[in-house]
Amino acid sequence: MTESVSEPAAGASAAPVILQVEDIEVRYGAIRALKGVSFDVRQGEVVALLGANGAGKTTTQKTISGMLRPSVGSIVFEGQRIDGIPAHRLINLGICHVPEGRHVFPRMTVRENLEMGAFRFKRVDQADLDRVLDMFPRLRERFGQLGGTLSGGEQQMLAIARAIMGRPKLLLLDEPSMGLAPLIVAQIFDIVRGINADGVTVLLVEQNAAQALSLANRGYVLETGEIVLTGTGRDLLADDRVRAAYLGEEIAS
Repeated sequence: MTESVSEPAAGASAAPVILQVEDIEVRYGAIRALKGVSFDVRQGEVVALLGANGAGKTTTQKTISGMLRPSVGSIVFEGQRIDGIPAHRLINLGICHVPEGRHVFPRMTVRENLEMGAFRFKRVDQADLDRVLDMFPRLRERFGQLGGTLSGGEQQMLAIARAIMGRPKLLLLDEPSMGLAPLIVAQIFDIVRGINADGVTVLLVEQNAAQALSLANRGYVLETGEIVLTGTGRDLLADDRVRAAYLGEEIAS
């Protein structure tokens, strides 16, 4: 059973639901990776998925973005059922996924990587390119440099910027801070905050629970393929179980 640690925030509850995940199951052979996962994301929110390694966070995102198909359940985006639709078609609906590991094109320049993000359009809109480079000034400095020669933080910026070139309505981010220095992590979260302020809804998978919950309107905690806890970002951040499990704090009994 999913336990709620708070009531929905008034502002969030007024926004329409953009994504509804209902009772999905995903299997890897005989292994049930997701066991009846249900949650929603409202327009304009940042929603965080938390959990230990193997809890099902990445599997959930991959299922939403069409990389995996649920054996049971449904996924509805803007009123349209999308489970079973291939990933390349979901991009046309406005769902963009930045998977764990960045996956930039190493032998393409920064410019070419960004242009690939706009592949669903007939041409690259210069206004989109200028907007992204304003958001990521470091990429403007590296514009002609090969993606594979960028630092880890720069590659993460490039992966997010490439997704933004696709004009997402829903942006799925999987571990954007993984392996990055604390200063770069702070920059990445500032960028995500700015993207959300521009009207992009964000579903965030992140091991850095403190950063994720500080940014998120709401969050869901997964354990072994099931959602066990939900609440606002603030209330989850204050919850003793979350603090003990994901923030490394010892809670007095």
